[in-house]
Amino acid sequence: MTMALLEVQDLTKEFVVERSLLGAQRATLRAVHNVSFKMAPGETLGIVGESGCGKTTLGRLILRLLDPTGGSIRFDGQDITHLSLRQMRGLRQDIQVVFQDPYSSLNPRLTVRAIIGEPLSNFGFSTAEITRRVGEVMEVVGLQPDTMDRNPHAFSGGQRQRIGIARALALRPKLIVCDEAVSALDVSIQAQILNLLADIQQEFGLTLLFISHNLGVIRHVSHRIAVMYLGEIVELATERDLFENPLHPYTRALISAVPEADIHERTERVPLDGEIPSPVNPPPGCPFHTRCPIARPRCGSDLPDYREWSPRRMVRCHFPGEALPTFAETATERALP
Repeated sequence: MTMALLEVQDLTKEFVVERSLLGAQRATLRAVHNVSFKMAPGETLGIVGESGCGKTTLGRLILRLLDPTGGSIRFDGQDITHLSLRQMRGLRQDIQVVFQDPYSSLNPRLTVRAIIGEPLSNFGFSTAEITRRVGEVMEVVGLQPDTMDRNPHAFSGGQRQRIGIARALALRPKLIVCDEAVSALDVSIQAQILNLLADIQQEFGLTLLFISHNLGVIRHVSHRIAVMYLGEIVELATERDLFENPLHPYTRALISAVPEADIHERTERVPLDGEIPSPVNPPPGCPFHTRCPIARPRCGSDLPDYREWSPRRMVRCHFPGEALPTFAETATERALP
């Protein structure tokens, strides 16, 4: 059995926040709570959920840009949960990131040569080797090496994101965290970048952790998908299993909201009322019960276990797979006297 490249166990991150302008009250914001998963080498795991569900915080914990409150992170067999910045330095070659905004993530004062070459310079590569490798990765991402002495303003948004991907590839990492890597781009450009990432992964055997609020995007690139809600993973399954047989009500609501080009394949929308609760004051029991169309009294008092439904498939729900009402059914019920 192949050893996991990344193993996250019961990972938790809490922040202390002020609840008044005078700072008289303090509260704990639970951004990530007891998250567990494994990633095999060469796999793409998609992390999806609404804004504020903890996706980006989870990515930053794995990158060790944040210190976890609890749980553990193992990378390539090594426990990196509490490594210092100095101890993490060597691992930076193996773990890289592609940020969301290709405009703000690139220093406008630097040339592309300097931007892509910066991580190489930090690890002591010679000037000649930096130039050679910068040219190589630019070709890999579909950019002309003879443009490396231009500044970012000379490139379009899609080209800038290719520069960001090239920078992440320069050190030949094992894992790349893509944090909303296409959300700032036009739809047509998104498809190009997603196809580029898939090609790069196949060519270099990369492992990708792909974070997005867009389930359609996640579906396009992921082997497995983890659905997050209020800091917790509520369902984890292969892309095929998740879309063919979603178990958690939240997953089913998200899937029903994904636009389909073929009107004959469109599914009935599942009602999802209300706003996501505050992570400062999460509801008792199942965190989704305040919005769940099939919630019962048990859901408001007992937290469901995160359990294995089938091999490599996890779910956190008291009633997984139970039929849900659609918008049409809900509207009919409301119209009845």
